[in-house]
Amino acid sequence: MPSWVGDVVMATPTLRSIRELLPDAHIAVLVRHNVRPMVEACPWIDRIVSIRPSRKGMPDLRRKGAINLARRLSWGKFDTAIILPNSFRTALLARVAGIPRRIGYDRDGRGFLLTDRLLPRRVPGRFVPVSTRDYYLGIARYLGAHNPSPDMQLFTRAEDDARADAVLKASGYDPASGKKLILLNPGANFGDAKIWFADRFAKVADRAVRELDAVVAVTGAPKEKQIIADVLSAASVPVIDLPRHGMDLVLLKSILKRASAMVTNDTGPRHMAAAMGVPVVTIFGPTDPVWSEIDFAYERKVRVDVFCGPCQKKRCPLDHRCMKLVEPDMVFDQLADLLRSSPAVTGH
Repeated sequence: MPSWVGDVVMATPTLRSIRELLPDAHIAVLVRHNVRPMVEACPWIDRIVSIRPSRKGMPDLRRKGAINLARRLSWGKFDTAIILPNSFRTALLARVAGIPRRIGYDRDGRGFLLTDRLLPRRVPGRFVPVSTRDYYLGIARYLGAHNPSPDMQLFTRAEDDARADAVLKASGYDPASGKKLILLNPGANFGDAKIWFADRFAKVADRAVRELDAVVAVTGAPKEKQIIADVLSAASVPVIDLPRHGMDLVLLKSILKRASAMVTNDTGPRHMAAAMGVPVVTIFGPTDPVWSEIDFAYERKVRVDVFCGPCQKKRCPLDHRCMKLVEPDMVFDQLADLLRSSPAVTGH
């Protein structure tokens, strides 16, 4: 499986297609420990193999760790490896594990490690932008899937849904109240250039509470605590600090089931929201939407064309104009329109 939250979510249509093609197969997924929650409770897989973290807390795919992981895979006696990431290392891992059939895209100089080499679309000098979701589905089509559904899906457990309700009630929101719950996700793992400004998220929160009679909550990863704190301090209305009540990706999936909408940067929770059927407003800056297109009917993209973008850079070398030109009113208007036009999803 891929390494990023959003990419794992965009791989779920491929998982479903493989299960439909091979209803009696034993299907295992190899996944990094930090994104494992995206495949938990998934009905299309039989086993989850986690890449264990090293002593430093990061997935250990180097030297001894990679050898040990290959050994673990070899014990599984797998017939086929479907390799979604493009890296050389993942193909080498499947080869060292002795998996006879190895399917993936011929990228990163790894073609000789694959038994089934798919060619990515490209023009001289560069790859053609293709949605990651459709890129993965290309492998399902190669295996025989005809018109596979592109719909992304995530699943939760009843006990996690109950925990989410308890967290929301403890934070002051009753899921049974009927009030709209708007989630703000102001962080992003890709880099600073992808992050809209905390004070502007706060202005959207202010209007959502005052004009939409909504409850607003902010969420994010532990390393995003500073921008979360900045949103909370800039808001002039009460905003629920979900990380303070204990948050993880498992809990986020279940809380999303109670949400009416999410406002987010172009990052993993955007895809999670869409996979849960939750309307989402996505703020784009340096990233090209084509690479992560999900064709979700209840998504509104907010972006401003600038001469230097989309640059795909993690840090802006200029003045961050692609984000500075996105005004709070632009985002709020899209949020309000979504809430008017999309079906009620709270409690779905």
